[in-house]
Amino acid sequence: MRETKDRRRAFLLLTPGVLWMLLFMLLPLGMVIYVSFWTQTTFAVKPELTTASWERFLSSSTYLTAIGTTLRVWVIVLLATLIVGYPVALFIGLFVKNRTLQTALLVACVIPFWTSFLIRVIAWRPMLGTEGAINIILMKLGIISEPLSFLLFSEFSVIVGMTQIYCVFMVGPITFMIARIDESVIEAARDLGASFGTIFRRIVLPLSLPGVIVGTIFVSVMVLGEFATAASLSGRKVNLLGNIIVSQVGSLKWAFAAVAGVVLTIIITAVIALALRVVDLRKEM
Repeated sequence: MRETKDRRRAFLLLTPGVLWMLLFMLLPLGMVIYVSFWTQTTFAVKPELTTASWERFLSSSTYLTAIGTTLRVWVIVLLATLIVGYPVALFIGLFVKNRTLQTALLVACVIPFWTSFLIRVIAWRPMLGTEGAINIILMKLGIISEPLSFLLFSEFSVIVGMTQIYCVFMVGPITFMIARIDESVIEAARDLGASFGTIFRRIVLPLSLPGVIVGTIFVSVMVLGEFATAASLSGRKVNLLGNIIVSQVGSLKWAFAAVAGVVLTIIITAVIALALRVVDLRKEM
């Protein structure tokens, strides 16, 4: 009798979550997959199943190039956020002992999010333009003789903008994991004569790895689905999968947009699955 009640209670507790996943994830995803096989005409789509949209997508150099560009930008931005974010997280989580100061520094990292996403993106234009702040400073210092044209409306500007926007999502999880490290473990290593490099390599880095994986998942999901930053900072010269989806929806080509959406979902799922194979988060968190 008690086992029956426990099972019933567990079922009742799981029901809202299961219904939420069915209604707002599995059902929409299933619909997108279904629409991707519809017949696409010039300005309409018919519910007649065909693989024409998939064949066109997978045989088009434009779409395949967009996949390659998306993956390249994702890898570079992921590495950039890790290179920039890990030292910041290491400083806040390991060297700042005061909890209040730790919180204040983390809040400082989040301050840019108090403004609109679009404002944060567009703010890079006067910084990276040929007559922008960076070019002016470099020219006055005598480092360059003429403005650098690649800083804006290029893949470089997109990477810079995304790195700045999403770096905080790498800093937060890593800081949380580093701050959890028992200070007595580090003190014991120091007492045994371990250098900072050894302590970092054998204690801090392994224990912070779950935070790196969580940050990787956060950054990956957002960067792979990006379209606004690329559209604003590249002058539409950088075409990501997200931009393909937006343009296809704007042209009422729902089947092509659905195909791109399914491909993007597969890529994101593969990235998350690969990240979760590196570290078992249920065991480490």
